Amino acid sequence: MTSQRSGRGPSVTRVMEIVETVSTAEQPMSPTDISFYLGIPKASLHRLIQQLEADGYLQMNMRGKVVPGERMYKVALGVIHSSRYKIQRQAILQRLGRELDEACGIAIPDRTEMIYYDRVESSWPLQFNLKTGSRVPLWCTSSGKLYLSFLPKNMRHRVINSLSLDKFSRATLTDPDSLEESLITIRENEMGIDNEEYMDGMVGCSVPIKNSEGNFVASLYTHVPVIRKSLKDLLKFEPQLRQAALDISDLINSPVIETGE
Repeated sequence: MTSQRSGRGPSVTRVMEIVETVSTAEQPMSPTDISFYLGIPKASLHRLIQQLEADGYLQMNMRGKVVPGERMYKVALGVIHSSRYKIQRQAILQRLGRELDEACGIAIPDRTEMIYYDRVESSWPLQFNLKTGSRVPLWCTSSGKLYLSFLPKNMRHRVINSLSLDKFSRATLTDPDSLEESLITIRENEMGIDNEEYMDGMVGCSVPIKNSEGNFVASLYTHVPVIRKSLKDLLKFEPQLRQAALDISDLINSPVIETGE
């Protein structure tokens, strides 16, 4: 990796460059890597990272690499959920909901869980009580498995081995090797699958929402009772799911021009 920035300018600029670099990196970087990439002297970089870590924007993982902290995730959630995007995002979800005739929404990773951060419900009287704000596990939901599949291999192995892998249904994958095998297939297809793994009688699938660098940002998911649609039936809507995910990706990646009107 070669240096891309001058490292000059006010401290706030340096702070934002560090936050941008960590949030868009394909895999965690060491402070030395960040120093070289941004052209910031090591001593200055360490002071800034320590402050960002103390404030909760960054954290160090077990290998001494810099990763996003809880407050950075909150900022990311806030941007996606901000009012200036909300109407357009809801319009995309509502269109998808009509096409599927099922509930659908956006799930965002938060440590060892996924948060259902935006959602539209189906018109069916029978539906699952998974409202906006619900937290679900990574290893047995389509959105969580999709997120895990996008992690670098070494990191994914560490995460899987640290998860409890509790059994939520008869089909929950509780063996790390079996889970890893399913994640490889998911990553190849970029399609998360939940075949009654979180709840008996519920199937679901999800596709990634990506940033302008092509990195995973969130999952666009849908799930249904099997008495209404089988997993095979649900996967027939893959084109509609991918188009909606692309539309949301374009929305969050496009610059906002204030008209003053």
